[in-house]
Amino acid sequence: MRNFIYCFCLILLGFPLFSQETTVKQIDLLDVRRELFQTRHRLDTALVNDSNLLISVINHPVLKRDSIKMIPYKLYPSLAPVPGYNIQNGLLFIVATNFSFLTGKQSTTNVSAISFNPDYSISYHQVMLPLVFNIWSKDNKINLQGDWRYYYYPTNTYGLGNNSSLSNWDLINYSYIRFYQFGLKQLDKSDFYAGVGYNYDYHFDISKIATGGSGTDFGLYNGNTTHTASSGPTLNLLYDSRKNPNNPIETAFYSNLVYRSNFTFLGSDQNWQSVYNDNRAYIKLSKNSDRMLTFWNLNWFTWGGKVPYFDLPSTGWDSYSNTGRGYIQGRLRGPAMIYLESEYRFPITKNGLFGGVLFVNGESVSELARYNFDGFLPGCGFGVRIKVNKFSGVNFAIDYGFGTQGSNGPAFNVSEVF
Repeated sequence: MRNFIYCFCLILLGFPLFSQETTVKQIDLLDVRRELFQTRHRLDTALVNDSNLLISVINHPVLKRDSIKMIPYKLYPSLAPVPGYNIQNGLLFIVATNFSFLTGKQSTTNVSAISFNPDYSISYHQVMLPLVFNIWSKDNKINLQGDWRYYYYPTNTYGLGNNSSLSNWDLINYSYIRFYQFGLKQLDKSDFYAGVGYNYDYHFDISKIATGGSGTDFGLYNGNTTHTASSGPTLNLLYDSRKNPNNPIETAFYSNLVYRSNFTFLGSDQNWQSVYNDNRAYIKLSKNSDRMLTFWNLNWFTWGGKVPYFDLPSTGWDSYSNTGRGYIQGRLRGPAMIYLESEYRFPITKNGLFGGVLFVNGESVSELARYNFDGFLPGCGFGVRIKVNKFSGVNFAIDYGFGTQGSNGPAFNVSEVF
């Protein structure tokens, strides 16, 4: 709780400390590379034996200023192959990629993005192959969303409910296939959309490897089940006024409502239903600066038949695996979940190459058979943003979060957390 209070105070202090009122052209890592390694044109024979490479110092405003307007149908890639460390995966190597593009004029069409972030955990021998995309047709008439994954995933679970403890855990191994696909149509040239989709979750080769402390209620809930399947159609409602989902820099709002109904005749182990409601607000604090105050609320409820253990709402199992900075993935799990987060985003350099964030969050899950939310886990932290591609607005995000019971650790993303 002390860390939580410290971070909250930092956010309040951050407004006057990091004020930026000067608007300048942005730069990114590609500009930095060009400035560091400049190619000389050989206009003189005296340069024949020259190395053809000139290393210069990075020092704004020497860096080139140029346009950040995106061109329709041009691909804007962002790539970050880096070793790293986080709470749930330990030491890992990740190739984080984002491919952004426009299918129409920038003034009338939102930025589309495809993210593919394969990574391998050296510490726990996990393999993760997530492909997530959000594609907008010309003039935003159609929106296609997808979340496809394959995981080989030895990981800890801490049981069900808010009263679970980091000292009591089960090490579980399983493989996982996810296939989520949605298609939505614009309603009357507005920011409202409606559509349908299909969700499929398949966990297999489930086994318990080890237990720490007094263990958890995983065995009691899961029994001897070695595989589970959930399959069903969805109904989708969406409001999205963001022009660039990678990194909104203007006041905008987002709300996504997904009703899912799983049926045995479609391959589910049991019939059950869920509602997934994701709400976000982005508020620009200054006309002449990229300072932003952002809010995120996630409400996730399940009911009906017995939901497979790994399909229950849980920390870090949203579409981009970003809830609960400061906690390990799967820290909380239950039949319903409420999540809140706020983030203050500010530029560090006027050229946009470096930025920073301060954040606070809180999450709570309900107990089995009753939708009571007894307490919540708070978290807070800070982060640095490095501009990877100034055209698509993609940042490389490095965060460090703090939670309760000594939980803390870094997190990495290509693009913003929300």
